Amino acid sequence: MESYSSFSQNAVLVKTNSFIRSVYNWMAIALTLTGFTAYYVSHNEAMLQLIYGTPGVLMVLIFAELGFVFYLSARIQKIKATTATALFTIYSILNGVTLSYIFLAYTSTSIVSTFLICAVTFLACSIYGMVTKKDLTSLGGFMFMGLIGIVIASVVNIFIKSSAMQMMISYIGVVVFIGLTAYDTQKLKTMAVTLPDNASGSMIRKGALMGALTLYLDFINLFIMMLRIFGGRRD
Repeated sequence: MESYSSFSQNAVLVKTNSFIRSVYNWMAIALTLTGFTAYYVSHNEAMLQLIYGTPGVLMVLIFAELGFVFYLSARIQKIKATTATALFTIYSILNGVTLSYIFLAYTSTSIVSTFLICAVTFLACSIYGMVTKKDLTSLGGFMFMGLIGIVIASVVNIFIKSSAMQMMISYIGVVVFIGLTAYDTQKLKTMAVTLPDNASGSMIRKGALMGALTLYLDFINLFIMMLRIFGGRRD
């Protein structure tokens, strides 16, 4: 009986580790696609002219990104794993296109250093979310309310254009996305543990993609907030 229990625990551990590893692999792929796309677009005059010089193009891209996120979140269980993978990949590339401005606004040195700071911070928060015994549900709810506040404040600041308010939003944003990273990681661990033993490969792939999308968004937003604080702007 004891050996069976040990075998069962080992099976759950293997399943959990495999799922989590898949999540982070897809997240890494998405970040790589976004980074390379952003760098390529920022060094392509024709692309820059199309995106930033043609009225409405940037807004269309931003709304397209939002559409991909909402569609994936709402339809992930009803579409094929290959379709979900394609949408996730396209979204990562689109995000790279709209984030190309960071290579125009900030120095390469500050982008790299901020990315490293963000990566270490993200890793620490993920590890905490993975190993802590504390239920982070209440923290997640609080941070989600903070996220709503950031969105509202950011929209308001589009009109008032306050640099002080922008900096305050950035500092609060760092705290919010640090909390959300830990919370989302704990949710993924719970999802991995509760996956049914007979879960199909398609089901696991789609779950990993949604987990990767969640952590990817946490990372990207944390990076942007940190870049506004630590980034050195070009003259």
